[in-house]
Amino acid sequence: MAESAKANAHPTADEDPNRRDFIHIAALSVAGVGAAATAWPFIDQMNPSGDTLALASIEQDISKIAVGQQMVIKWRGKPVFIRHRTPAEIAAAVKDDHADMRDPASDASRTKPGQQQWLIVIGVCTHLGCVPNFGTGDYGGWFCPCHGSVYDTSGRIRKGPAPLNLQLPDYQFTGPTQVKIG
Repeated sequence: MAESAKANAHPTADEDPNRRDFIHIAALSVAGVGAAATAWPFIDQMNPSGDTLALASIEQDISKIAVGQQMVIKWRGKPVFIRHRTPAEIAAAVKDDHADMRDPASDASRTKPGQQQWLIVIGVCTHLGCVPNFGTGDYGGWFCPCHGSVYDTSGRIRKGPAPLNLQLPDYQFTGPTQVKIG
């Protein structure tokens, strides 16, 4: 009887627990790879299309914008104002840094260090999406003709129904006269 107990103590090759574990792990691995291969097309189709990615960033030469002028370019379907501010516009914006505002922001926080003469904002009113005009409102900045929102020379909301300042796009200067938006 002792010999039969010893014989049962050693499993046969078909009953080896290591082999059984390997088969289970291998089967689960194959099933996981299959699930990932099946799911990938559905996940990949959520990525932006090629034409959208092409507009993700844009480079612009700003050398031809005279002091006191602005250029309007289209980025991601929205107008972007690139304004070459005069020293008087910069001084007025800095002077109003501590004024009572609905969406407080300093002029320095709205421009890049060393490039205070350049203000780059998305030219869409934060109230209902109209395009404001420059130089027709109080504070020397933009005026939205749709509902009367007034922005200063730093693009900060000063009067009217707009809740926020003109938005700042993500941008960087790639050279003395080149800016990359996006």
